[in-house]
Amino acid sequence: MTDTEPNFTGLFARDDDIVVLKSGERLFQKGDVAQYGYVLLEGELRIGEGNAVLQTVSAGAMVGEMALVDHGPRSATVSAVTDCRLAKFDEKRFLFLVQQTPRFALNVIRLISQRLRRMNERAGG
Repeated sequence: MTDTEPNFTGLFARDDDIVVLKSGERLFQKGDVAQYGYVLLEGELRIGEGNAVLQTVSAGAMVGEMALVDHGPRSATVSAVTDCRLAKFDEKRFLFLVQQTPRFALNVIRLISQRLRRMNERAGG
C-alpha cells in the first residue's frame, strides 16, 4: 500500500472561487465551525495542533474535508508555509462530486484513512 495521498488538482484547477494566503497566514483554526473544504493548487500548508506539526502538504492536497463529512468542528489548524492558492468548495459541491465522480469519493475515503493511520502511528497504536 502506498502512503501517497490522492491528488485533487484536476477537479479544481479551473475553479474561480480561490483563496489566496501569504506565508504564515492561517486558513482555519482547530475548533472553528466549518463551511468549506479546500484543495491546495499552489504552495505548501502546515496541518498542526499547537506547536506540533501533524503534516505538511503540497499542491493537490485536500484539507478541511472531514468537517464537511461529519459537520464537526475543525480537527486541526491549517496555515500557509509558503504563499498559497486554494480552491474553496462547499458541502453542496462536495456532495455533487461524490455522486457524480465515484473516484472522487474513493479518493476522499483514502485520504481520511491515510491521515487516520498516520495519527494512530504517532500515538503509538
